[in-house]
Amino acid sequence: MDSNWKNLRINEQRFKSDFDELCQIGKFGATGVSRPALSDAHSEARRWFHRKAREAGLITHIDGAGNHSARLECNRKGAKSLLMGSHLDSVPNGGRYDGALGVLAALEVLRSLKENNIPLAVNLEAIDFTDEEGILVSFLGSFAFSGKLTTEDLTNPRGNRLELENRLKQAGMSAEGILAARCDPGTLAGYLELHVEQGPLLEAQGVDIGIVSNISGISFYRLTYIGKAGHAGTISMQDRRDASQGSSAFTLAARQIVLEQFPECFSNVGVARYEPGLFNVIPEKAEIALEFRSAYMDQFTKLKSALLQRAEEEAARFNLGLNIEFLGQRIPVELDETMRHAILEASESLGLRSAPIISRAGHDAQAMADVCPTGMIFIPSVAGISHSPDELTHWQDCVNGANVLLQTALRIAISFS
Repeated sequence: MDSNWKNLRINEQRFKSDFDELCQIGKFGATGVSRPALSDAHSEARRWFHRKAREAGLITHIDGAGNHSARLECNRKGAKSLLMGSHLDSVPNGGRYDGALGVLAALEVLRSLKENNIPLAVNLEAIDFTDEEGILVSFLGSFAFSGKLTTEDLTNPRGNRLELENRLKQAGMSAEGILAARCDPGTLAGYLELHVEQGPLLEAQGVDIGIVSNISGISFYRLTYIGKAGHAGTISMQDRRDASQGSSAFTLAARQIVLEQFPECFSNVGVARYEPGLFNVIPEKAEIALEFRSAYMDQFTKLKSALLQRAEEEAARFNLGLNIEFLGQRIPVELDETMRHAILEASESLGLRSAPIISRAGHDAQAMADVCPTGMIFIPSVAGISHSPDELTHWQDCVNGANVLLQTALRIAISFS
């Protein structure tokens, strides 16, 4: 490969036209999109992706987990494949950039290389993983692809099991097919993902490109405090076994534990349900959904112990029972050093300012990190807003990210020459 590849850039006009077109699928309000996994809008977006790929002369494929891909063959027998991509599904009433930008950028990289007849030593594949957002099963597509998904994940999903079964049936998918979608790691040269930061750091620091070093682990639990129902106006405050008191006390305590003992970590109680759920009845049950995050395994383990111990203590303080149900986790990962160096070189070659950054959100790259060399490129999010119609990344940053993805892919490909 001659040095002309260093001057190669994506087709900015086509990239923007495609982005605007995709934003119309599942459009929500003036600036948002709503494409929950395997919904009609999501399926339409995936058909659009494959149609664009076929128009460009690329090979398209759908695996048993519903992952959609477009492939540019290098015509070398036994060549490995470099994957690039993200996800086209969104949270309900979400933003335009999260996930979708990474899939579009990967597609644009393939088209640019094909049009310019760049000789490659690896196959290149743009992939759209299924249900990264976890509406049905968190990281369904990338966990199936990387061999991490289990039968338990499908029979006891974090979301609604009936909805999962209906969506799979509608999409022509089965549990057997999903579990059979595991890749052969020996065929992979690596995985690259471009994504908006979903946080405020890059914008605040004036950095063009974030080179992700670590992705935080996430653990999910359901905590159910069990007390005794009774009349809200006749049982004295000191005699009550009020389940809501235990759950509320823990919610506040969890915040203080993280602030005081684990300042680089996060916790969240995002769901609370009381039974029987009436104005004039003391709650007999209080169910809360707990998640916590850390980018480093030692902190992740210590944070888990501290939170669950405090949950037990609050139950004892209010004379309550407590059921702790583990719902799954994504362990912290460190991304590949060679990939990070290639991203750095690509950024420098484009005159862009880069810096290492930790991803506090989960991504498909997390599933791929122990399967093949994995790298992740962040671009700034305006005000750090994400999972919202107000999500915004300036278009020049999108172009910068796509060009870094292109130049990084070329550097990885060269290493296999």
